[in-house]
Amino acid sequence: MPFYHSLGEFPQKRHVQFRKPNGNLYREEVMGLEGFSGIQSLLYHHFLPPRIKKVELLGSAKSEYVDYGAIRHRAFRTADIPAGGDPVAARRELLGNNDVTIGLSRPTKSMDYFYRNAQAYECWFVHEGSGVLRSQFGALEFHEGDYLVIPFGVTWKLELSGPEARFLVVETPSHIEPPRRYRNEYGQLLEHAPYTERDIRVPTQLDTHTERGEFEVRVKVRDTISRHILDHHPHDVVGWDGYLYPWIFNINDFEPRTGALHLPPPTHQTFQGRGFVLCSFVPRLYDFHPDAIPAPYNHSNVQSDEVIYYAEGEFMSRKGIDRCDISMHPFGLPHGPQPGATEASIGKERTDELAVMVDTFHPLHITTAALEMEKPEYQDSWLEGDGE
Repeated sequence: MPFYHSLGEFPQKRHVQFRKPNGNLYREEVMGLEGFSGIQSLLYHHFLPPRIKKVELLGSAKSEYVDYGAIRHRAFRTADIPAGGDPVAARRELLGNNDVTIGLSRPTKSMDYFYRNAQAYECWFVHEGSGVLRSQFGALEFHEGDYLVIPFGVTWKLELSGPEARFLVVETPSHIEPPRRYRNEYGQLLEHAPYTERDIRVPTQLDTHTERGEFEVRVKVRDTISRHILDHHPHDVVGWDGYLYPWIFNINDFEPRTGALHLPPPTHQTFQGRGFVLCSFVPRLYDFHPDAIPAPYNHSNVQSDEVIYYAEGEFMSRKGIDRCDISMHPFGLPHGPQPGATEASIGKERTDELAVMVDTFHPLHITTAALEMEKPEYQDSWLEGDGE
């Protein structure tokens, strides 16, 4: 969430001498996006940021997809995705295109190395578990329902507070930010926005390290992973200020809207990126027109693939969908409630569903991992009943 924030110690002016108690200079770093035209922060280090003791190419990180086949609705059962490894190592990509990738991670241990994605923003939705996100910008505690938004170039690690966690992971080579219609020309969230700056959690405490030794940082860039061994701890920052840093928003702080009649999915939009939007379905009251039909109407996905991760509760328009399932409705054919769901919704006063939706404006591809989790019977779920 790009608003000005600062932590620690830094000089009054930029690019001036800033000295340690022993008289040596702290090392200033401008960390920004889009050259010098995007959001940025200025950080002050104990050590020179370019210092690298060893480098090693670990291999390709390029997404590999399989043929989609005939256009059809698909669903994937992910509750039993294998658990193991740290959060980054456990990540499995299921869907993606040039704008966004969607995957899952079910780690069983904390990271014992640092990670830097230099080619993309990452958003980690915490379905299960808790812990701490540590970066050069400070520590951020996370728990269930949090969206962890990590910009390009941040050096971070996730530490779990329990034996296991479960994440939905969205990665994009663009900003993840609030929709433009929620903001005024100065970037401030407006009164009609479904959340405010008060709901955004930002780093509030630096954790500055000056240890020397060997510290591993894995860097993702140019669709490869490199291992860098530093001779100092990468979180050596004594102070910073600016607009670029990790932040957290919890899905339960999203303020849903209710109308006389059914409101369309953009009502639930939470973030935007290039070529996609991310929406949050949270507990809310249903429509209040006396003849309202709470279930969504059938609709054709015009230039939009719709992906929903079902976290908690009962999603009233979907049959055969379980907790942790993912549905995918590609553009090219209509979709909507399965037989009986529309009638069953009439008279209902509220829903207790919790789900994350990613709508993309270019077709999504699928991976072999997704095929292994597919529920092939999902397309046939609209054939149940008399079809009237």
